[in-house]
Amino acid sequence: MIDSHCHLDVEPLYKNINDVISRSKDVGISKLLTICTNLESFENIKKIINLDPIIYGTFGIHPHDADQNLISKSVIIEKSKYSKKIIGIGETGLDFYYNNSDKKNQIQSFVNHIEACLDTNLPIIVHSRNAEVETFDVLNNYKNTNLKVLMHCFTGSLEFAKKLLNLNSFFSASGIITFKNSSELRNTFSFIPIEKIIVETDSPFLAPIPMRGKKNEPSFIKFTLEKLAEVKGKSFFDMDKITSDNFNNLFSL
Repeated sequence: MIDSHCHLDVEPLYKNINDVISRSKDVGISKLLTICTNLESFENIKKIINLDPIIYGTFGIHPHDADQNLISKSVIIEKSKYSKKIIGIGETGLDFYYNNSDKKNQIQSFVNHIEACLDTNLPIIVHSRNAEVETFDVLNNYKNTNLKVLMHCFTGSLEFAKKLLNLNSFFSASGIITFKNSSELRNTFSFIPIEKIIVETDSPFLAPIPMRGKKNEPSFIKFTLEKLAEVKGKSFFDMDKITSDNFNNLFSL
């Protein structure tokens, strides 16, 4: 199993990092990708990726941090070259759920990350919330490039998924697909081609059923994978192999 998106620098994971890694290995996780959200986050990620061979990292600025951390393409490229274990750029993207006051900075930050990806050939990890139209419009500007797109914790509409598939995007399923009220999302994942799907925890957030109410961690990935296997009509073993192969292909590992 591979957890394609976790935040090992966020508490309570960071202070219990050795136990978190141990439990991850105990359930059969072979890789963890810990995701950067801002400049401070990256300082801890640089330490975390050296703790164990199974841990990889990214560099990026979350849309919520775009106002305070609006950085240039060249800085993103420089940070992403810190180590060969930095294998992606993000999470970046657009989030207009709370307010729209920083739309301009979010969009500019998103563009800077995309252009850094084109220069480095690294995948971009995209966060999109209440911004389907704008997210697609930005990505569509790069439809004739070699941009590698991963839609993190995808909860978008079926129509959004169809449009993103035309851009050769990958989609990451989180614990949200296990929630009782997520039947529409499960239907969307039943439509998405299996070769375009990977899994994540987004831990310490979004713990899947039956762990709702607890702080999420990578070892809980098995519950999301079980539900995804059910949705796709596959065995757990087959779904594990397919999503792991998809991750390795996307990130050139």
